[in-house]
Amino acid sequence: MNQHKPVLRSLEQIGLENFPTYLMNRIMGRYNSDVRDAMLHHGLTTTKMRTLAVLSVIESPTTGELAVYSVVENSTLSRTLDALEKEGHIVRCPDTTDSRTTRVSITSRGREIFESIWPAMHASCDAMFEGIGETERETFVSTLQKILNNIRIHKF
Repeated sequence: MNQHKPVLRSLEQIGLENFPTYLMNRIMGRYNSDVRDAMLHHGLTTTKMRTLAVLSVIESPTTGELAVYSVVENSTLSRTLDALEKEGHIVRCPDTTDSRTTRVSITSRGREIFESIWPAMHASCDAMFEGIGETERETFVSTLQKILNNIRIHKF
């Protein structure tokens, strides 16, 4: 199959409204802003919220896995975990097979906090898809999964 390299066009030629990464950043900025009130009510930052969200779904990931899933730099995650542990939202334990590795788990208190902000997160996500049919939404999610697979550097 003969595949041609795309022609390099300037951002001005493409336009912000047609540049996917710009649109994704705008969307996520709006989403984070929309759920900020619910997070702040519980003393959570976006990083803390992402961490609790991942831990509510993935059981006891390593800190490295958690950094990838929560889209947080390791140094920021370390400070975030310190705060969440101090607040009683998470616990850290050494891995049973590798003492150099730490695993992180959500506590019942952390789960309760996450579940209290989940409705705001869900509502904000639903609002983004207003007027978009289920088939189009499923196609969009499928496309995002393909994009993630194309750029991922981790097996998860």
